[in-house]
Amino acid sequence: MKKLFALLLLFSPSVALADITQKFTTSAQISVDMPYSVTNKLGTTYSISGNNITPSVTSGGSTTAQQIGGLNIGSLTAGVPALIQTDKSVTTAGSAFSLTEAINMGDATPSAITPSSGIAALPHLSGQTTIGSGGTLGSGAMTSLSSGVHTCSGAFGSGSSCIGSTTVTITID
Repeated sequence: MKKLFALLLLFSPSVALADITQKFTTSAQISVDMPYSVTNKLGTTYSISGNNITPSVTSGGSTTAQQIGGLNIGSLTAGVPALIQTDKSVTTAGSAFSLTEAINMGDATPSAITPSSGIAALPHLSGQTTIGSGGTLGSGAMTSLSSGVHTCSGAFGSGSSCIGSTTVTITID
């Protein structure tokens, strides 16, 4: 009986069937930022307000009462609209009056900018201007070994970085 039982175990299927997969992924990267610039053009605005004031607009020799001037977007010069003048007079002579008129003339559209040897000279615009000088690698270097050890050495300049990684994945089915 013992011999039959041993023979039966010998020919029976194995209980533990497993596939084992092992995967190593190594990645190395040195980055150097490029130079950049961002600038914003300021738009044109016009406003007028007041008390005891009668506005009018004169155009082509004809005056239109109770009208205010403003921006003529049909007449642009380098992206800046022409101003339509508002004529003003005191409505009731001898009475108190107030008048506030404001205009911000926007930036003209600059010509195309072509960089050469880095950042090009930027036009002077009234909006915010941000400039990034870019990076330099310097004497920076990276070594990656098959063991997964990464070494960044040397002098990395501004705007540069060194990234090394190793990922080990073990899958058991």
